[in-house]
Amino acid sequence: MGDGPPPSFLVRPPHGAASTSTPTPTPQDAGKVPRVLFLFPWMSFSSLACATFTLKKLIMIFWVITHLLQEFLSVTGVVLDPCSAYISLNEPWRNTDYHINQSSGVPNCDNHVSGEWYRFTGLAGDAMPTFCISENHCGTHAPIWMNGNHPKLHEGIVTVPVCASFSENCCQWNASVDVKACAGGYFVYRLPSPSVCFHVYCGHFYDICDEVDCIGPKCLQSDCRCAPGTVLGTDGQTCLDVNECSEGNGGCAEVCVNTKGSRRCECGQGRVMDTDGLHCKDIAGCHNNNEGCSHGCTQLLNSYRCYCPRGLELGEDQRTCQVPVLCDSHSITVSVPKDLVGGLELFLSNSSCRGVSNGTHINLHFSLKTCGTIVEVTDEKIVGTNLVTGVPKSSLSSSTDLIVRTNKLVLPVTCEFPREYHVSDGYQASLRSSALQLAGHSEGVFHFSLEFFKNAEFSEVYSSPPQLRLHESLFFGVELKEKLEGLSALVECCFATPGPKADQAIKYYLIKDGCICDETVTQYTLKDQLSKHYQVPVFKFIGKDNRQVFLHCQVLVCRAGDSRCTQGCGRRVRRAAMRGEPEGQQTLSAGPVFILP
Repeated sequence: MGDGPPPSFLVRPPHGAASTSTPTPTPQDAGKVPRVLFLFPWMSFSSLACATFTLKKLIMIFWVITHLLQEFLSVTGVVLDPCSAYISLNEPWRNTDYHINQSSGVPNCDNHVSGEWYRFTGLAGDAMPTFCISENHCGTHAPIWMNGNHPKLHEGIVTVPVCASFSENCCQWNASVDVKACAGGYFVYRLPSPSVCFHVYCGHFYDICDEVDCIGPKCLQSDCRCAPGTVLGTDGQTCLDVNECSEGNGGCAEVCVNTKGSRRCECGQGRVMDTDGLHCKDIAGCHNNNEGCSHGCTQLLNSYRCYCPRGLELGEDQRTCQVPVLCDSHSITVSVPKDLVGGLELFLSNSSCRGVSNGTHINLHFSLKTCGTIVEVTDEKIVGTNLVTGVPKSSLSSSTDLIVRTNKLVLPVTCEFPREYHVSDGYQASLRSSALQLAGHSEGVFHFSLEFFKNAEFSEVYSSPPQLRLHESLFFGVELKEKLEGLSALVECCFATPGPKADQAIKYYLIKDGCICDETVTQYTLKDQLSKHYQVPVFKFIGKDNRQVFLHCQVLVCRAGDSRCTQGCGRRVRRAAMRGEPEGQQTLSAGPVFILP
C-alpha cells in the first residue's frame, strides 16, 4: 500500500448513483488516455465490428447525445433531475493531492467542459474543495476551487462563486457554478467552460467523521462528529469544509481567503496585516524606530527586512536576533559568538560548568540533569531552564582578549518539551544598557523507541526482524533513551498494520485512549515510570499475502503522579485532549514481524 494513493482514497465507499463515464481507472492508469470499445446493437454476431474512441471523442459524442436528449425532453415538458443525469469526472490528476510535477505530459485543461452537470467520482475525489488550492495542483497550473459552502438537500440548485488560483493569488480568475445536493449523499455541479487554459475543476477527498460513544438512556446510536471548521455532509459521514469567508467576509477588513478548516485575512498591495489579524495598516519602513528590528534593518520595495550580525540568527518573530542553541532531552548546547562576549567568562547556574572557546564561539554543554538545570512540568509542557552568566575575566587568557565591551552577560536558556514530545530551543539576543541580556528558548524531542524483545525479561532486543509463528508470544516495549526523574509516560494507543505506514486504512488496535482493547494483551509492572512493557500472542492479518505485521504506538509524557498518566484508561479525557493536540506529536513504529507458516 505504500506505493498506492493516499489512504483516504481507499476508505471511501462507492456512491450509489450510476456513472455515465468510462470505468474508474486504477492508480496505474494515471496519465493514460482510456479507450472504450463500443458494440453497436444493429451489428450481427457473425459480422460483429468494433471501433475504439479516444476519451475526447467519447465525451463529444456523449455531449451531443445528452444535448439532443435534453432538447427533446424540454419540448415534451420533461426536465431531467441532474442527480440522476450527470457526467462523471473521475481522473486521478483532478484530485487536490495531485501536483503537476507528477505528470509527465502537458498541464491538463477543462476546455471540454461545456455547462453540463458533472459529479466527482473515483480517484478524482468526493466533491469540489471549498478552500484555496495552491497553483500547480489538480494536474494543471490554475486549479479551480469553490469559494462558498455546499448547499443542503432542501435548498435545491444554488449558484456559488468559484476561483482559479495562480501566481500566489487564490482568486486570480473567478466565475460561478450551479450546485445541487443529492439524496444519495453526493453533489452535482453545472460547470461552465473555463475562460482560460490551463484551468481544471478540482476534486477533493473530505475526511470521515469520528464516531463518539454515547452513554445514557436517551442514546439511540453513536454520534458522528466533525473537526472544527467542518460540518457533517448529507451522507452522514463526510465532513465538509465550512467556508468562513461566506459570512461577514470572515471578519476580515479587506480580503478573506478560505483555507482548509479555517480562513485567513489578507491585505491589498502596500498594506500589511495589523496585530489583530483582521485589519490592515500601511507598510512602515526602517525609518520608523528601526521597525522593531533588534539589530539591522534593510528597506525593501513596499516592505523591509531585519538582519543580524554574524554569528546570530533571526528568531521566529523575524525581528529579534538569537544566539544559536541546540536543545535535546539528553544535551543542551549554547553557542555564543566570541565577538559578542570577548573578555567575558561564561558559566551556568552551577558555576563549575563553564564555557569553552573553539576560536569563534564560546560553547556551553549541559543537560536537564546537570549544571543546576531546573525541570518543571506544567499542564501542557515540560520546561527545563538554566542561566548563563558572563563576567569580565580576572586575568588575560589570550592575546585576543584585551578589552571588554560589556560588563555583564545574562542569558536565560529555556528548553520546552510539550507533553506530546514536541521540544523547543532558541534564544533572543539584545543589547541593553551596560549588561548584555540574552534570552533562550528552543524546541526538541524526547527520544522514545519501540522495541521487540526476545522474552519476558525485556533485556535482549532482536537484532533483526523477529520471525514468529501464530500463538507464540510477542514481547514489545516503549523505552525512553534518557531516564529523567519526576516524569512518567502513558501509552495512549498501539495498533498494528499490514504495511510499514502508520496512516494505513487497515489498523488493529491493541491499546486505544490508554485502554487495552485486546484482552490477550498483558502489561508488565515496572519501577521505571517512563518505560512500558507488553506481551501479546502473535497474530496476522487476513489474506494469504499478509505475512508481516508492523506495530505503531503514541506516548504522552506527564509529571510523576499526574492524574492523566496514573489513571491510564480514560476515553473522555483523551477525546477532550485531542481538540488541542499539538502538531508535533510523534508516532513510534517498529517492524516487520515475519509470520512463519
